[in-house]
This record gives sequence, structure tokens and C-alpha cells, in this order.
Amino acid sequence: MDSTAMDSAARDREAFVDLGAITGNVAALCELVRGSQVLAAVKADGYGHGMVPAARAALAGGAAWLGVADLDEAVALRRAGITAPVLCMMSFGDPAEAIRHGVDLAAGSAGYVAKIEAAADQTGIRARLHLKADTGLSRGGATAADWPGVVAAALDAQVRGSVRVTGLWSHFACADLPGHPSIAAQLTAFADAIAVAEKAGVTPEVRHIANTAAALTVPESRYDLVRFGGAIYGLSTLPGGAPSWLRPVMTLRARLAMVKRVPAGAGVSYGHHYVTARESTLGLVPLGYADGVPRGAAGLPLVSARGRRWPIAGTVCMDQFVIDFGDEPAAVGDEVVLFGPGDDGEPTAQEWGEALGTISYDLATGIGARVPRAYPGGDH
Repeated sequence: MDSTAMDSAARDREAFVDLGAITGNVAALCELVRGSQVLAAVKADGYGHGMVPAARAALAGGAAWLGVADLDEAVALRRAGITAPVLCMMSFGDPAEAIRHGVDLAAGSAGYVAKIEAAADQTGIRARLHLKADTGLSRGGATAADWPGVVAAALDAQVRGSVRVTGLWSHFACADLPGHPSIAAQLTAFADAIAVAEKAGVTPEVRHIANTAAALTVPESRYDLVRFGGAIYGLSTLPGGAPSWLRPVMTLRARLAMVKRVPAGAGVSYGHHYVTARESTLGLVPLGYADGVPRGAAGLPLVSARGRRWPIAGTVCMDQFVIDFGDEPAAVGDEVVLFGPGDDGEPTAQEWGEALGTISYDLATGIGARVPRAYPGGDH
């Protein structure tokens, strides 16, 4: 694609990412949890915002660590020249390349500890290892019954010089449901897991269990390190969303690609689930479910154009959807905002999530790769 075509595509649909807002959000979060280090989660392409630009912006705000889900993400950060501590939080794949790049690895089973030890021996580099306890999420990590064996396996590998146990950690199941009894139960279970590991001889650099929701609402969960995910992007899974002092970072917008008048009774989009009640002006928006606009948004007033909210008229298609402007004088090139910070009355990702029975993270991470990310002021 030539540069003219790329510029045209950028004008037609874009996700604007305010990197200054990421930096500001992280600075505010560092202040909130002063005394604990901050890990900024930049997995899933920085929650859809762009992993490397988001990482640099978070580090500029004071994040001490970066968190990713898989080994490829970790290596990509290193290849981008980022030297800050990186924790790879999922235990799968061949860890050798990540070890070569000085990435901290997670293990929740004796089997994966052995795999990390073998990779460390292969590379000749001592691996840095965070042991994960399953304290009640029943996802990754070692159960209470398996935990002593995982700790013993890691300590044996440490004695052999293959690994260094640098962290102990876990993850909450219901921290976004303040007051849920599992929160206190998991804190107790994590304290017990720490006690078992430290009695066995582990001397971790960091202990961590708090995610965004826990860090915001359960101060005693913060320990040495706090893992902030959605919060750095101004998002949260807590009821009501993120606190007002965190700014939503992304604005998803497009420009009308076509405008036309149609008569009353015109069926609109697949299935004709929407029919015009009168002669109307229809506007075509070049975003569809392939770009992350959920099909379930049909009929909901979740787009902003010409100074007000509009419902999506008819079925959301793979590449486009329609707005019925009635007699509003819409024109090709008019801006349509799906979500943003809400400064001008536009919907927010939080509103989209609530309307669709999901979370704001789902919307941000679902934006397709063909929607260009734009970084006003540069991508650092």
C-alpha cells in the first residue's frame, strides 16, 4: 500500500491513543500505592493500544516492571530496546529465548520449573523465576497440595545454579466484586503460601497478588509489587468503571464513507432487522465486527456524531455499519466517535461494556489490526 492510501485509511478509521494519559495514569497509580513497585501490564498488544508505545509511556510514568502474557510478547519488548524488568505471566512454551533476553518467568508446576531449568542450562544463563500459587482462582498456579513440591523443585534448581527464585505471586478471582468473601480467603491463602516458601528457604525480591481492582480497593493486597492492567489505560472492571482521576486513553473514531437518502420503508443492512420509518439520510461507517464493533451493538445509541448520540441502524456487518440520521444534514467525512474519554459527551468504553454485558477491556482489545493506531505527538 502506498503512503497516500495509508493516509486515507488513517483518516477513514483510527484508534487515537493518548500516550500522555498513560504516563499520567501510571504516575497517579504510583502515588496511590507508594511503597510498592508498579508493574504495567502491556499484554495483548497493550490492551489493544500498542504494546511498545504503551510500555514506554508507562515507564515514563514511573512503572518499575512490565507484564506480558506470553514469551513472544516478552522478547518483542526486548527487541524494541526496552530494558526494564519484564515478567512473562503464563507458563507455556519454550522459555530459552526469553531467558536469553533477561525476562522473568512464571511457573506454577514442578514440570515447568524443570523446563525452565533445562532451558537455562541450554543457554548458560541463570533464569529468574516467579513461583505462582493458586489461591482460589483455579486457573494457573500450584494448589496448596502441590505448592511444597513446586517450591522444592525450584529450590533444587536454584542450588544447582540454573534458576534464581525472584518472586512469589498469585491472582484474585473476584477483586472486582468488592467485599466478596473469596478476597479475604485468597489473601490468607497467599500469606500461607509465602510462609511455606520462605520457611523452605525462598527469599523473593517481590511478592505480588494485587491486580487493578485489588490495588484500588484492598490496600492490604499490595505487598511489594502491584500489577496494574486496565487502570493504566483508564479502564477498570470495578462496578462503575475506573475512578475519575484515571483518564481513558483510547478514542475509536471513523468518518462517514457514504451518505444517501432512502425512502420510508427501506430495509437496512442484513436481515432487514431495521426499516426506516420515514424518508431518511443514512450514513455508512467503515468499521465492523472485523474491527471489533460487536454485532450485539445493533440498535444501541453507542455512537456519537454531529453533536449527539445515535443508534446503530440494523445489523453490524464485517466491515461497516449504518446510522439513520433522519433529516440531519450528514455529509461524507463527518466524524463518528464510538468511544473516547467522554469529554464531549461521546460514549466511553465503560458504557459500551455495560450496554453489551461485557467489560471495557473486551472492547479495547477487540479492535482489529487493520484499524490504525495513531499517537498524537509521536509514539515515543
